[in-house]
Amino acid sequence: MANSDSTLPVPASAASPLSARKENVVPASSKIKELTESRQELLNRIQSLKTDLQSWRYKLDGQVKVYRDELSDLKKSLNVEVEQLRSVSNALEFQELKTTLQQQQEDVTNSLRNLGLQDASEETKEAEDVKPDNNEDTAQDLPKDNGKDTEE
Repeated sequence: MANSDSTLPVPASAASPLSARKENVVPASSKIKELTESRQELLNRIQSLKTDLQSWRYKLDGQVKVYRDELSDLKKSLNVEVEQLRSVSNALEFQELKTTLQQQQEDVTNSLRNLGLQDASEETKEAEDVKPDNNEDTAQDLPKDNGKDTEE
C-alpha cells in the first residue's frame, strides 16, 4: 500500500498553489501592460497640452505686443493733438488779448476825442512835424546882426 500511495495522483489542493501563482502572474503582467499604455497616453496628452499652451502663449504675447504698439501710437498721436490744441488755444488767447487791447485803445481814443483832446500819439506826431518848420521860420524871422549891436 505504500507503493500505491506513491503512485496516487497528487490531490488538487497540492497543485493549486502553483497554478494560482501562474494565474496571478498573467493578470499582473497584463495590468502592468495596461498601466504602461495608460501612462504613455497620459504623457502624450500632457506633451500635447504643453505644446498647445506654448502656442497659445506665443500668440498671446504677439497680440499683447501689437496692442502695446497700437497704444503707443495712439498715445503719441494724442500728445500731438493736445500740443496742437494748446498752441491753438494760446494763439486764440493771444488774439483775444490783442483784440481786447485794440478795443480798449479805440475806446480811450474815442473818450479823448469826446473830451476835445487828441490822442497823445497824434500830438507827438504833429509836434515833430511842426518843430523843424518852426526852427527854420524862427531863424529866418530874426534880424541879422552884422556886428552893429556889439559896437554900441
